Amino acid sequence: MRINTTRFGRIDIDAGDVIRFTSGLPGLEDCREWALLADSTNDALGWLQRTSRGDVALAVVSPRRFVPEYQVRIPRSELTPLAISDIRQAQVVVVVGQNGTGLTLNLKAPIVITLDARPGRQVVASGALPLPYEL
Repeated sequence: MRINTTRFGRIDIDAGDVIRFTSGLPGLEDCREWALLADSTNDALGWLQRTSRGDVALAVVSPRRFVPEYQVRIPRSELTPLAISDIRQAQVVVVVGQNGTGLTLNLKAPIVITLDARPGRQVVASGALPLPYEL
């Protein structure tokens, strides 16, 4: 599968690597197929790139890289659509945002991706996690 992106130019994605969000993402409900890309200049950063629109990409990071004590508690009902039988099958990333003073992480609503079958879902974590965690 070939994607023409505004950020990365033309890239080839293996169809088996496409992540499918059956409900889309909040605010991007019609965006259901994405690819997770590495950033060539920053090994801490990744990009969720929409496969059908090259101008839509979200910066994501592994939350534990920046918040080592981060532990996400997600109600089982939120994980059921992902068919995760073993937590080691899941990859958790959070969206990077920007405010007037710097970068933020959305720790309250991580994105969970099942590594083998590739479904994904943004979930709301339990507990008192900040939505805009400032770096």
